[in-house]
Amino acid sequence: MPSIFNTLPGLEVPVGSITSSLDEMWSAGTGLKDGAALEADDAKAIQVNVVLHLGLHTTPEDALVQFQTVLEFSKRYPCRVVILCPLEGDDGPTELHAKIYGECHLGKTKQDKRCVEFVILSYPRPAWKHLENQASICLSADLPMYYWAHRFRSTQRLAEYHYLLGRAKRLLMDSAVVPEDALTYPWPRPETVRDLTCARLLPARQALGQFLSRYSVIDLGDGLKEVVLAHDPAVTAEARVLLGWVRDRLGQCGVPGDYCRLEALPPGGTVSFDLRFKYAGPKNFRWTAELATGHASFSADFGSGRTDLASSISLLPPTTALSEAMFF
Repeated sequence: MPSIFNTLPGLEVPVGSITSSLDEMWSAGTGLKDGAALEADDAKAIQVNVVLHLGLHTTPEDALVQFQTVLEFSKRYPCRVVILCPLEGDDGPTELHAKIYGECHLGKTKQDKRCVEFVILSYPRPAWKHLENQASICLSADLPMYYWAHRFRSTQRLAEYHYLLGRAKRLLMDSAVVPEDALTYPWPRPETVRDLTCARLLPARQALGQFLSRYSVIDLGDGLKEVVLAHDPAVTAEARVLLGWVRDRLGQCGVPGDYCRLEALPPGGTVSFDLRFKYAGPKNFRWTAELATGHASFSADFGSGRTDLASSISLLPPTTALSEAMFF
């Protein structure tokens, strides 16, 4: 199986000449889309630094998907991207390898250019301290940095990257593909941690919040016995995060959330989420959603008459979820 470093596009260059090689790449027009020439002022278009750390559970195919996600993200937010590609094993040489890659995309006019430049670093485990020094050189010092840790194997080992964790404006991870303790780990700056699973759920959270906001806290909490979220096994991580969000919002309304629970639906069905509030009395609330069809529905009766409402449902696409997690 090829390494993720070899799979990703780019021109391999000596580690010590990354900066000069980037300058040569831009001046030669290498990688520019639509024949767009790079002017001197275009370098100022870069707005953020992104460090994408591809953990040891990342496959070459997955690495290409995440590369494309950042590339699409750059069309809206021009950025400098450093991709870190670790190698298996704690013994052996400490040599780093590097690639560079760049693209510019034309907007509505020739003056509207969106540029992205990648530095891809491959490193064995013994070289991780040198890696942070090299990554710091590759980043633009006057721009914010966002650190995206993807499919890492060990939370404790990731915690050893002090420079990246300390400088990052946001630490991004996807609870669907990282260790279970990743979101509860005592990170140096826990307020910076953002979950991409939660970001993907923004449309669902907005729909639920908007529907339930029409009812009073008393209506929602009085007589509530149980909150059950049944879910398709394919969206177990999303269901866990969504139920946590519901529990938190009920708690903010003074409703204890210790009776919230998950329940798996049989595989192969059409329903992705089935959320029910069960009451000691005639009141009821239910929300069902089918991600495959994009259809969702609300059914509720809090004592003032039954309400049925059809709506839509989707998860944010990866590029939009990345933006949501970074900036909001």
